[in-house]
Amino acid sequence: MNISIIGTGYVGLVSGVGLAQKGHDVICIDKDRGKVDSINSAVPPIFERGLEPILGRLVDDDKLTATTDTVEAVKKTDITFICVGTPSSSDGSIDTSFLESATKDLSQGLIGKKSYHVVCVKSTVVPGTTENIVLPILEDAGLELGKDFGLGMNPEFLREGVALDDFMMPDRIVIGGGDQKTKEILAKVYEGFDSPIMLTAIKSAEMIKYASNSLLATKISYANEISRMCEKVGIDVYEVMDGVGMDHRINRDFLDAGVGFGGSCFPKDLKALVNFSRSIGINPRILESVIKVNERQPIHAVNLLEDMVGRLSGKKIAILGLAFKGETDDVRESRAIPMARELLRRGAKIVGYDPKASDNFLKEVENMEFADSVEDALTGSEGCIIQTDWDEFKSLTEPDFLVMRTPNVLDGRRVLDSDDFSQVRYRTIGR
Repeated sequence: MNISIIGTGYVGLVSGVGLAQKGHDVICIDKDRGKVDSINSAVPPIFERGLEPILGRLVDDDKLTATTDTVEAVKKTDITFICVGTPSSSDGSIDTSFLESATKDLSQGLIGKKSYHVVCVKSTVVPGTTENIVLPILEDAGLELGKDFGLGMNPEFLREGVALDDFMMPDRIVIGGGDQKTKEILAKVYEGFDSPIMLTAIKSAEMIKYASNSLLATKISYANEISRMCEKVGIDVYEVMDGVGMDHRINRDFLDAGVGFGGSCFPKDLKALVNFSRSIGINPRILESVIKVNERQPIHAVNLLEDMVGRLSGKKIAILGLAFKGETDDVRESRAIPMARELLRRGAKIVGYDPKASDNFLKEVENMEFADSVEDALTGSEGCIIQTDWDEFKSLTEPDFLVMRTPNVLDGRRVLDSDDFSQVRYRTIGR
């Protein structure tokens, strides 16, 4: 099938590459000429494991191209997926301005188009957005639903760092459609995928994404809440969660205690769902608590480190990992941001290191230094917080930390083993 995708961020580009791998002809659309040129040169504008060589092959085979011309791309294709950002507004609600702009642009490509075209939202939007915002824009352009176009919603469930694997081997594919014809066309897009396909209403598809992310975030905050108790009474929270996770009704995934969750999805989606819930007269107490627990975890990590090294003022502290997780350069809502700000507030001198995300972190926190390697970050420091689970950090051994002035290590992601240390003072959250 001929598919156009508006937006070349993590969702849009990964989706485009995944669909092109399955044999579809894909045109990626972005207003940023630099991103478009980069994609057409087979250089991903984002870092995602395994993406570059596959993109190169698809570009060479003319299965995937990129353009800034939305109208022309839509005219050449049968389906358009909207994959633009829906960032948080100041009150936690989603900002739909990018979605509205993309819809207006694509509507111009549909005017005069003789063939039926499916417009499918992939961006994360609260229930009612597709039908209350996207649909009226298309209709205002003189287009008729069911005749000129079909309307759908196909949420993504991608984890940055392993997004391509998640797209190619999803647990499920959720397709929301306003009519049976649209559902059948979108289902055909995914015929080559060995995954169950759920066909549902548009609003249900929108809510499934929020409900899924909120539940996963709840599991993380729950584990962090239990970890506080474990720290007080001498129990290892990971051992506790291993036992809890053996229950098939619960599952072990997302029960690791640590410095909290970040990224472009969980924090934003929780705030949006809280705002949406309040707007319809419901007090979302559980979700509000999940957010509060997550906000205090980075501060809790700083408190634990201060217990180890003493008063932080004037001391050099290394933060290993600036992205919100390993295997990505994305620093959105990274727990390193509030952590660094709290360390600075207490007078510490911070040096940060990340294999991929240092450049993106530069604009997030002022008055901190950046190292080119783990060794440079650790040398002369009096404390260290491991904030992400990069493989590079998992391979660290005791001699690596002995370049520190005082080797105090707080492992915020449980990437190392305390049994491996005799000269390093090592501590993890939840133990």
